[in-house]
Amino acid sequence: MSSRPGAAGATRTCPHCKTTILDSATRCPACQHYLKIDAAPASPIVARHAVQREETTTALEVEGRIRHPAEGGAWEYSVVLVIRDEAGKEINRQVVGVGALLVGDERTFSLAVEVTPTNDMRRPTRSPLSRGRS
Repeated sequence: MSSRPGAAGATRTCPHCKTTILDSATRCPACQHYLKIDAAPASPIVARHAVQREETTTALEVEGRIRHPAEGGAWEYSVVLVIRDEAGKEINRQVVGVGALLVGDERTFSLAVEVTPTNDMRRPTRSPLSRGRS
């Protein structure tokens, strides 16, 4: 992931909740606060890689519900999010929530992956250490 401002994948910290978010975000996906948008890009590089925010789509959306049956002890749960690349290598793993379900309790879990096209036309670079790749 690039940390160069204006490049696809560049990140910053939400001023409200301190979550790492995309530099191009207009709204924090964690706390839902709207973020200040600069009127003009800081440099030509930023302008060349500007995000077209109106084209954001949801590429993946999954929702599931768990209900504890009317008998038995409490269930503890951990919500674990894992992101892998095309080769199956783990890029990121986070526990995003934990808790317990008592008899009769119910929880709904939702996951959404939003994608936004950019004008950044760079090609991914391959590590010389990658197996089976040129």
